[in-house]
Amino acid sequence: MSKNSEEILLNENINFKEVRCLGDNGQQYGIMSANEALHMAQSEGLDLVLLAPNANPPVCKIMDYNKFRYQQEKKQKEAKKKQKQIEIKEIKLSVKIASNDIAYKVKHAREFLEENKHVRFRVFLKGREVSSPQVGIEVLERVWALVEDVAVIEKEAKVEGRYVNMTVIPKPKK
Repeated sequence: MSKNSEEILLNENINFKEVRCLGDNGQQYGIMSANEALHMAQSEGLDLVLLAPNANPPVCKIMDYNKFRYQQEKKQKEAKKKQKQIEIKEIKLSVKIASNDIAYKVKHAREFLEENKHVRFRVFLKGREVSSPQVGIEVLERVWALVEDVAVIEKEAKVEGRYVNMTVIPKPKK
């Protein structure tokens, strides 16, 4: 069971002296004892559900709990569908990369950017290259010159351990 369903109190588990009771179709029954409200709910063949335990008095509603839970799950799934997943493609480079290899990798990066994906360029620093990370930044500057017409820099070229990273995103379409 999900965390939410464990927190919601139903029927006999509601142990307050008085509760404010609402009907399934929005009508208000007013303040009554929890036992009275439970008896009303059972006579209608529905559940008594605690909605606001911190209110004074606590608020309960007479409703079909299974139907309510189904609708809540449906809303959550719908909200999840509308979320946008950002996909980041990573392109690895080296300090001693040839210009035709850069052109080939940039061609792929441009394809990813046209598909609305974010692209992270990574230059791996080997051996003594770590002592002068500026050479990795220079490689990323050469790459940036080739993609600046279709991209915007999200994260500037930055040294992170043995890597120099730069992230670019597609230019917003007008």
